[in-house]
Amino acid sequence: ESGSEASGYVVAALRDLMREHNIKPGKVVLSISGQTVIPKNVKLPPVAKDKIAQVVGFEAQNNVPFPIEEVVWDYQLIGEEDGQLSVLIVAAKEELVRKMTACVTAAGLDPDVVDVSPLALYNAVRYNYSDLDGCTMILDMGARSTNCVFVEGNHIFIRSIPTAGNAITRDLMKEFELSFEDAEKLKMSHAYVGFGGNVGSASGVAERTSKVVRNVMTRLHAEINRTVNFYRSQQGGSQPALVLLAGGTSVIPHTNTFLRDKLKVEVDYLNPFRNTSVSEGISTDRIGDDVHLLGEVVGAALRRIHVCPSEIDLLPRDLVQRKKFERRLPFFALGVTCLVLIMAIWWIYFQQVKMLTVEARLTELSGKIQRLQQFEGSLNKVLEQQKGVYASGESLVNLVRQRTRWMEMIETIYGNVLNGMWLTAIKPAIRIENGADREIIEISGMAFADKITIEKVSEFAATLKGKGSFSEEIQVKKVRPVSGTDYVIEFVVEVGLNPADRG
Repeated sequence: ESGSEASGYVVAALRDLMREHNIKPGKVVLSISGQTVIPKNVKLPPVAKDKIAQVVGFEAQNNVPFPIEEVVWDYQLIGEEDGQLSVLIVAAKEELVRKMTACVTAAGLDPDVVDVSPLALYNAVRYNYSDLDGCTMILDMGARSTNCVFVEGNHIFIRSIPTAGNAITRDLMKEFELSFEDAEKLKMSHAYVGFGGNVGSASGVAERTSKVVRNVMTRLHAEINRTVNFYRSQQGGSQPALVLLAGGTSVIPHTNTFLRDKLKVEVDYLNPFRNTSVSEGISTDRIGDDVHLLGEVVGAALRRIHVCPSEIDLLPRDLVQRKKFERRLPFFALGVTCLVLIMAIWWIYFQQVKMLTVEARLTELSGKIQRLQQFEGSLNKVLEQQKGVYASGESLVNLVRQRTRWMEMIETIYGNVLNGMWLTAIKPAIRIENGADREIIEISGMAFADKITIEKVSEFAATLKGKGSFSEEIQVKKVRPVSGTDYVIEFVVEVGLNPADRG
């Protein structure tokens, strides 16, 4: 089928999914297949931080087997080894990524990040398996490919093997002379990894199916071995001490036993929910049925709520430019508003000058005609007008002073925000205490519970005490978990203002 027809099916499926689950339009994180990207681990000589992007760009041109203008790429600093910087460069054909983002946009969603499936899986493992020692290999066994992801400390290495579930289906088509759809049904109902030799079974179909599956798994094991040897010899890695399985093909019965026997290491199934909480509105039974497919979903979701070990983003250039423009729109609007205000002030000023000039001339002519008899009265009139002008000017100065005061207060507040918290509202308010008004600023925000405690919130509040227009009256009004979560808290801080600084 054509690319436009395939895109139409994707858009229709997304819209049906949104309608079925009442999903509202908003920002989304995409994850593209590891088979569609080109990962390259490179070493860089020691360079200044401001030169890293330039040097990595040069390395990308040399390592990506396509013209650099035809791909979208990003890089991740992994660490420093033997005085050299380790960098992971990931690239993909921009046309392919743009087709995917176009489907998501057509469905009414806003692509915010384009992640890569193996790296999303890597983020999920780093978040849920913080206690890993040595080298761990993740095997994401999908339909078209098997992604090998090596996790060793901060080091990461990925490779996509083009042997997976579809290879079993194709071999079953040949063995039983079936269509693709019928071979898939046979695989789902009878497939398991045979133990080799004379496999006892009550069903001849099941026995033949198991042999086909074992042959494919044997080929896959050979590719995995080659990948491990390459990782150890070319990347300086260690022999994996643990294998975590994920993906639809991994749940074929006895897959874990087969790999444990062949690789001689511990093999377990990846649980992406060890440290990840799930909404009460999601069925635990459904999660249990699909847990082997949700590792990448969890890893992609983490990109929205945490700073992840891998922050690769392959968002196409046109979307990047559009988002930059959208972020600048508020500043453009503010600039236009300021320009209009300045022009209005100058217009008022020139009108006042014009009026004063005309009146001064009239006063002069009147004085000459009346031979200075009315000079005193005219002068008093001019002085009264001058006072009005001064009063108008003072009012404008006060407006500018108040604007500057608020900008300084907001800058002071944001300048003292701690890592792991963000602000949701800054509101002025009046408190009546002992019959007198007290002007305050009410600061509301949220924070990650694992980084920000009530002491940290108090510390943040204390940093504002006595600064600029803020008084010594600081009070933490509320610190509590956000309803429905155990990793986000909300807080409210009241900061008093100095009476001398009130407008």
